[in-house]
Amino acid sequence: MLKVSGLRAGYGGSQVLFDIGLEIGKGEVVTLLGRNGMGKTTTVSSIMGIVRPAAGRIEFDGAPIAGLPAYRIAQRGLGLVPEGRQVFPNLTVRENLVAAAANRAGSADPWVLGKVLELFPRLAERLHSPASLLSGGEQQMMVIGRALMTNPRLLVLDEATEGLAPIVRAEIWRCLSLLKEAGQAILVIDKNVEALCRIADRHYILEKGRVVWTGGSAALRGDGELSRRYLGV
Repeated sequence: MLKVSGLRAGYGGSQVLFDIGLEIGKGEVVTLLGRNGMGKTTTVSSIMGIVRPAAGRIEFDGAPIAGLPAYRIAQRGLGLVPEGRQVFPNLTVRENLVAAAANRAGSADPWVLGKVLELFPRLAERLHSPASLLSGGEQQMMVIGRALMTNPRLLVLDEATEGLAPIVRAEIWRCLSLLKEAGQAILVIDKNVEALCRIADRHYILEKGRVVWTGGSAALRGDGELSRRYLGV
């Protein structure tokens, strides 16, 4: 579904990514791992058209998307849950959820408002509240719901549970497990390696803008030195 090869990107005269390559197939859950500042968000931003790549190729369903405007990439079927959430603070929960709703792929069972509220019942209780009054966890649920309402073929989450209370993090992992069971393709960044290993098919570890390791959950769990070298604080 998504294939990235030879990706180079940065900001101004500073290069951040060096020949990044990764692939995501239909229905796969894939992670980007690494310490802060290793290039994870820049990789996601390059895929989503927020950062313009300096070199390399990004293909979605075999068609090149590198260099397209972000809204065009979203229209192709990529949905982003950004780091920091980026809600519309003066709009209600309902208005945030329906603002970008679409079913461009013509799904027979699309994500609509009622379906999102079933996934996150807490949002139903806050449906007419301004987004600015929600807790961080409620905002994260809303932003995931907002991305799902675009009916993405690939859901991209940057720091899925960062800064959230344990009970809310558990709710987010439950949601992602349900999405995986439903066949949703997901690219996710998070620091909870154990939780990621429970749902992910493959992992990519970034170090200083380069992919230094890729493999499955069993291999990652079984290599303590790998975690200490690239993921430890």
